[in-house]
Amino acid sequence: MRKTALSAINVVWFRDDLRLADHPALSAAMADTHVPTVAVFVLDEESEGIRPLGAGAKWWLHHSLVDLSKDLAALNVPLVLLKGPAAPLVTELVSKLCTLFGLPANGLSMHWNRRYGGGERSVDTEIKAALRELGCSVSSYSGTLLHEPWVVKTKEERHYKVFTPFYNALLALPLRPELPAPERAQEHLDLDGLRPGSSSDDLESWELLPKAPDWSLGLAKAWTPGEGAAHERLALVLDEVAAGYLTGRDRPGSDETSRLSPALRWGHLSPVQVWEALGALAAANREAADGARAIMRQLAWRDFCWNQLYHQPHLHQQNLRPEFDGFDWSWPTTVLPVPGSAGASIGPSVSGSGESEPGQAIIDELYTAWCRGESGFPLVDAGMRQLWQIGWMHNRVRMVVASLLVKNLGIHWRAGEAWFWDTLVDADAASNPANWQWVAGCGTDAAPYFRVFNPVLQAKKFDPHGRYQAQFAPTLSHEPVVDLKESRAAALAAYEHMKQSARSGEAPL
Repeated sequence: MRKTALSAINVVWFRDDLRLADHPALSAAMADTHVPTVAVFVLDEESEGIRPLGAGAKWWLHHSLVDLSKDLAALNVPLVLLKGPAAPLVTELVSKLCTLFGLPANGLSMHWNRRYGGGERSVDTEIKAALRELGCSVSSYSGTLLHEPWVVKTKEERHYKVFTPFYNALLALPLRPELPAPERAQEHLDLDGLRPGSSSDDLESWELLPKAPDWSLGLAKAWTPGEGAAHERLALVLDEVAAGYLTGRDRPGSDETSRLSPALRWGHLSPVQVWEALGALAAANREAADGARAIMRQLAWRDFCWNQLYHQPHLHQQNLRPEFDGFDWSWPTTVLPVPGSAGASIGPSVSGSGESEPGQAIIDELYTAWCRGESGFPLVDAGMRQLWQIGWMHNRVRMVVASLLVKNLGIHWRAGEAWFWDTLVDADAASNPANWQWVAGCGTDAAPYFRVFNPVLQAKKFDPHGRYQAQFAPTLSHEPVVDLKESRAAALAAYEHMKQSARSGEAPL
């Protein structure tokens, strides 16, 4: 069928912002409802510097795209799905749209919300240059953080490395205005003929969902990805969670945290939406004010993590404190794979770790026991099994399990970060490695290395009746894989050795 010539088309490139409301790029594109809009999502796991998604994230993405496609259809906006390196795919899409609708290149406008990872920024810069060379208009917006990484700066125009002054500076800055969802476009574009066979990839062909075996049943029971469910959860947080958040957030056996991290990671909610809602609650409800402000502080911590990634693009691979390059961590041979995927090698080769073959086998056994929730410490094992069952873990327990791996078992934080990256539905490119580095002591404004979370004491304090442990690890029979007192002493001795080596200028081990 011949396409009617148009004078203009807007294209919105969705990334980690899978929503309609408070979406600056979408709002700008659809400001004139007479100009048709096309949405595109690109699953790019090939471009240099782009980190492939983990299995938990892929499950969430599949269901999110199903939900987004329906929501966009209600606005008369078709969603094009593409898989592969973004630069050639996006450029090709723009050229085909111009050809299909008889449109000059200067009649097409591209819109996106900015990304802040190193690889993503490189891709976006390349695409922006290529499209502008064709004659297209390209506009980018702030839509995924409270404030962009170059905005919150010290008086010396440097980025903050300590959270509290960062937070105070952030509080002094005005937020951009929150935006409503756009009005329905008056014309829906028929994209048949855009590419041979179909106008878009078939989402099923991406094979984001696990099949052999299907381990996602627990995820489906625990979560409903999408913008609508995210707003329902936010309403529950405002009505029921915020008032008790300060005391309840550390109790993993009850639903007293926001559980908004997946919605923020995938952009079903913008941080501005959450911040404004919590701010309004704090102003109107004295009983809920302190809890609301505490959750707002967590939003600011999320921005702080993204500031770290922006200035340190290799956050998931490099210690932010270089003296920790000399710390004698152990490395597992591979990251334990989820069913149906292959384990990934990380870190230096095993032969370069200084371990004998029997010693390496012990390290691998310890790592495997940690991943599978078989450490012999009920709180840790409950947390790791919660992670496996629902793709999420309570924040207090995240700190405890990370401390056990890094400090008691002596295994590099990158091995734990990689396992979290593969299993979490809220695996965030900034928060995940930044928080692991915080626990390990090698990050920006990190917890002191000598702060070791004792899993037994943590359980007594925060899960005294064993409710959480009974829910996720009711029949544990494993003996502890390590002596807490001895391993803590060994960790502190290794830390002292690292400090002495750093002072003397010795080369990293």
